[in-house]
This record gives sequence, structure tokens and C-alpha cells, in this order.
Amino acid sequence: MEKVYNKDVFDFLKRVDDNSIDLILTDPPYNMNKEYWDKFDNLEKFLEFTYKWIDMCIPKLKENGSIYIFNNPFNSAFILTHLHTRGLNYKNTIIWNRKDGISSSKKRYNQNQEQILFFTKNNKDYTFNYDDIREPYESVDRIKAASKKGILKNGKRWFPNENGKLCSDVWNFSSERHKNKLNGKVVKMEHVTPKPKDLIERIILASSNKGDVVMDPFVGMGTTAIVSKKNGRNFIVNDFDEKNIEITNKTLKLKFQIKIIIDRWDSNGQEQKALDLCLKNSKK
Repeated sequence: MEKVYNKDVFDFLKRVDDNSIDLILTDPPYNMNKEYWDKFDNLEKFLEFTYKWIDMCIPKLKENGSIYIFNNPFNSAFILTHLHTRGLNYKNTIIWNRKDGISSSKKRYNQNQEQILFFTKNNKDYTFNYDDIREPYESVDRIKAASKKGILKNGKRWFPNENGKLCSDVWNFSSERHKNKLNGKVVKMEHVTPKPKDLIERIILASSNKGDVVMDPFVGMGTTAIVSKKNGRNFIVNDFDEKNIEITNKTLKLKFQIKIIIDRWDSNGQEQKALDLCLKNSKK
């Protein structure tokens, strides 16, 4: 199941079957007025919108499914509480250090992080592939010595894992705009807040398996779809913005040579004929 939708998020979620999704991964609006889709009258309206789409997402998860939600630290405090009251199981607040941005504020610390909330539907039965997301050890010399003789810990000799240490909840990934500088200068990107592909890949590798279904109701430039396809996962993604979906379409064609049909609204705002839009390899 690999599907692309261009719809209002609530209409999209009505089309998704309950108990059909292994992993929900999404970067929703932050209420920071960065684009037309990120503007709300006030905090109350923003939270009303956010809680509504979250409540519609929860039944879509399988019993062993997981959900990851990006947002800023302030909004994440509200979202975390809401997920908890809806019966989901808290696992982590992941701190993403963007290595990005300059602030002239002298009244507070510079904000250089976003947060990613990680919750599961079942407290014990869920996918977490810890070996697939190990990180390099920091103490290179110490680890090199330990690999030969080990380190004595609590009466036992410990040897480092050749694939690295277990992944922590503080992630250091440069933002996409800093990865794509031109002659040392930041250039305007097609989407205002794209997430790094390597960051998205870490989540997908950790909380899904090959053949699983990954859903993103706010897919933006299609990163979740692209990384899912690369790693053998199925995907069902949506974005309200037609330009974003066209970028997703173009990128999937270029990278994977796949023919895409998009389920979208026509110019009059009327839903076109319902389509079961499975992506098909154009070579077939």
C-alpha cells in the first residue's frame, strides 16, 4: 500500500482504515505563521485543530503501532499531555539539535532545538529496532582499547558493540537549509521547514519493519514517503498544499521511477472520484 493524497487532513484521515498503520510520523503546523497553512487565530484554535487530527490518527494505529510528532517545545508540552490523556504510552521526548539559527536575544537562551514526541499504543508490544540505529562511540581511543581487553564493570568485562552505542534521546542533525548552502550561503528552499532525511530515516528504521505501513498526514515535500520507499516500507501520505504534493510526485518519479496517481480535490473544491491509489512500478 503506497498512496499519495492531496486533501484537507480531516478528509484524508476519514479515508484511512482503522488499525491499518504501523507507524505515524509527522511534522504538523507549529502555529508560527511561516506559511498560510501555519497560521491560526490564537493558541486555542491551534490546539483545537491539533487535538482533532491527533484524535483521528490514534484509531488508525495497529495495536503495536507507534507515533512520532514534531513540534516546538512550547506546543509539545500541550501535545504530550493530550496524548497521555488519550491512553497512549509515553516513551521519549527526543531533542533535535538543529545546529541552526542565530538569535540576538539577551533575555533567554537561544532556541536551537525542536522536539519529537514518541508514544506507542501498547506499552510493551511495539517495534523498536535499537540495533539499527546505533551511534558511533565518542571516546574513540578508550573504545579502541576496550575492544581488545574490555572494560571491567560490576565484576563483568564489557566489550563495545562493533556497530556503536545505543541511540540517545538527543539527536544532532543539521537542518536541510544548512545542508544545502550555495557558496556558503543559505538559499530559499521549496518548503519552508523540511526535515532532514537522515533524521526521518532513523525514526523509520527504529519503529517499523520492512513491509510495514508508514503514515504522514502532513508530508510536506515528501520526505517520509521517499525514505519509506528507500527502506522497503509502504506509505500513505497526505498534504493539503498542492505544490508540496507536486514536489513529492516529482521526487518519487526521479528517485524510484514509479508512476504516481494522486487522490486530490478538483479546482471547484469537490472531491474527485474515489481512487484506490496504489503506486505501481512504471516498468511493469
